Order: sequence, then C-alpha cells, then structure tokens
Amino acid sequence: MSKKVLLFLSNGFEEYEAGVFTNVIGWSRELGKEPVDMISTSLRPEIKCKWNLIVRPEIEFDKINLDDYDALAIPGGFKNSGYYDDVFDERFQNVIRKFDKDKKIIAAVCAAAVPVAKSGVLKGRMGTTYDLTDIYGRDYLADFGVNVQDKHIVIDENIITSTGPATGLDVAFKLLEMLTSIQNVDDVKKYMRFSHK
Repeated sequence: MSKKVLLFLSNGFEEYEAGVFTNVIGWSRELGKEPVDMISTSLRPEIKCKWNLIVRPEIEFDKINLDDYDALAIPGGFKNSGYYDDVFDERFQNVIRKFDKDKKIIAAVCAAAVPVAKSGVLKGRMGTTYDLTDIYGRDYLADFGVNVQDKHIVIDENIITSTGPATGLDVAFKLLEMLTSIQNVDDVKKYMRFSHK
C-alpha cells in the first residue's frame, strides 16, 4: 500500500512551494520504485495563490480522515495575501498537532514553519523559517519556544522546516526520502534529470 501525503493549501500560498511537492511526489508515483500519493485540501473551495493562480483542492477539509495520511506538506505564503488567516485557523492547527502526536512527517517550506510553531509542536525543538523579514520571522518562532537555527533546512525528528522558496525542492526530496528510501529519491531525481546516472 503506497504512502499518502496531505498537501494543505492556504489562501495566499506560493505556487512554487506547492509545486515542488506535487512534482516530486507525482514523479515518485509515476516512475519511482516506491509510489507515493498526494491529496490537496484547503479550508476553502477555491484558493487564490500569491501570484494570482486560482486552485481548487481535491478533497474538502471536513471530509479528510487524517489517519489515512503518512505526512503533511505545507507550502509557505504571504501575509498580505491572507496566508495566515488559514494556517492560523484552529482547525488546521489541530491537524498539525495530530500529525505530530502520531509522529508523522510534517514538511514546511519557508513561512509554513510559522503555523507549525504556533501550534506548539516545535516548543523546545529546533526549527527555522524565512529570515529576511520581521513579519512572523525567526523572533516569532523563538517566542513559541523554538530553538531557531541559522540553517537553510532543519530536521527535528519528524518535522522539516526551511528558510525560503530556494529550499523547496530539497524539502520535497527529504520528505520523499523519509517516506520511502534514498534509492527511491535517487531514481526520481534521475527521471527528473537532476542526476544523469
């Protein structure tokens, strides 16, 4: 039975940061040795992304059975596009808490580390987030008891956090590795032409 990732899409999310997850997981499903499925959801029936792409999630939030999923993927977004309205919603905060309680992987790119920290699951643990703004930046994480690291990607047990869009692909590949194997990641990278083995 293949592993399943829940991709949470908030209003104002960055298209690229969601795209790294859908592409890497999609290639694994299509050509990897260990297929992985991904299903997108949102608190809204339609989402306006940061750069104005309009997206409809695959499954309604209220119809999700969290026990069906092995990992949670969260792209970051922008405050001025309404990103934090959705990721700070208590319904989604409870999803983060449930995944962490069950020791399932949470992969957060860029500003997505902020709702993870707000949920309380990073208290006393290591993490990082976007570092070139004062809006919900590293000080905000520290206020929630996060041991903030000056690194591009930080992995603390089941939680991956990162500093910006440039880290997105690395986060997606690390998520795939944690769900499957290095060999599967190597195969996917080969088919995506990241490697010429």
